[in-house]
Amino acid sequence: MVGYHVAIAGATGAVGAEFLQLLETRDFPLASLKLLASERSVGKKIRFKNQDLTVEELKEDSFKGVDIAFFSAGGSRSRQFGPIAAEAGAVVIDNSSAFRMDPEVPLIVPEVNPDDAVTHHGIIANPNCSTIILLMALAPLHRRWPVRRVVVSTYQAVSGAGASGIVELEKQNRAHLAGESIVREVFPHQIANNLFSHNTAIDDSGYNEEERKMVKETRKILHEPNLAVTATCIRVPIARAHSESVNLEFADQRPTVAEATEALAAFPGVIVIDDRERNIFPMPLDASGRDEVFVGRIREDISHPNALDMFLSGDQILKGAALNGFQIAQLLIDRNAVKGAR
Repeated sequence: MVGYHVAIAGATGAVGAEFLQLLETRDFPLASLKLLASERSVGKKIRFKNQDLTVEELKEDSFKGVDIAFFSAGGSRSRQFGPIAAEAGAVVIDNSSAFRMDPEVPLIVPEVNPDDAVTHHGIIANPNCSTIILLMALAPLHRRWPVRRVVVSTYQAVSGAGASGIVELEKQNRAHLAGESIVREVFPHQIANNLFSHNTAIDDSGYNEEERKMVKETRKILHEPNLAVTATCIRVPIARAHSESVNLEFADQRPTVAEATEALAAFPGVIVIDDRERNIFPMPLDASGRDEVFVGRIREDISHPNALDMFLSGDQILKGAALNGFQIAQLLIDRNAVKGAR
């Protein structure tokens, strides 16, 4: 049996912790595991499969003998150490934005474009969390009924800012209930009892970085460079799981609600929740901790003869990040596209 030597760069962060959980609880042929983080976390003990693993410093020589390196340490660390890891022989699965738009780096959602993964040259990019959740609902419809235009509005949980975002929401909620002053450290505005435009840089077009990611990444993954996509990204006071309101305009006649529902329900990793009678639709509370993306509110757009509306919820840390990366590794193993130790 082949086993794989794995490293996690950014092992002490929210996504790194999820990679650890997946490696511990899922069927993965692991030969060894190395935990890497910044200097301030060196020496920290993390429990894994009834043993304590010691966190090591992420350095240039960290990847000797590593087959698969999961990176979730931020874009600057990925740009610095990703090529070094690949040069050492590891396949880098990077969760940052560092390589996503590099034409030489595959950008992969395994259910959507698995064949692109095997063309890698040592680095594979994990898409933005909101893009992954969108593509899980867009791809099965676009394949059968080509989409001309995508309009998406996101409701993004604080987990998108990492573990510190969750802590800030919890602290502000407690302070609000106690009548104490609200302290802002992670986000530019109070997040408890509030929502605001995603706090990334806005360019001359008026779009912020998160919105630009969704536009560019969707086109790259679908191999549709001219697909019309527009996004509005909003941070909301939810701990975990992003939601999205999506409007799709089809190039020809739109599918019926029944046809769209059937196509979505048949797509791996999607669960349709669309109970109009009881008003039960996708909610981040239900999607949290789940592998699947929930899709519902599937309906004809009454303002446009060729458009449909729907609403999505998906766990940002799982399918939006660590699980998607983990599935990329499994895809490579299944296709014998990564070396391991016997």
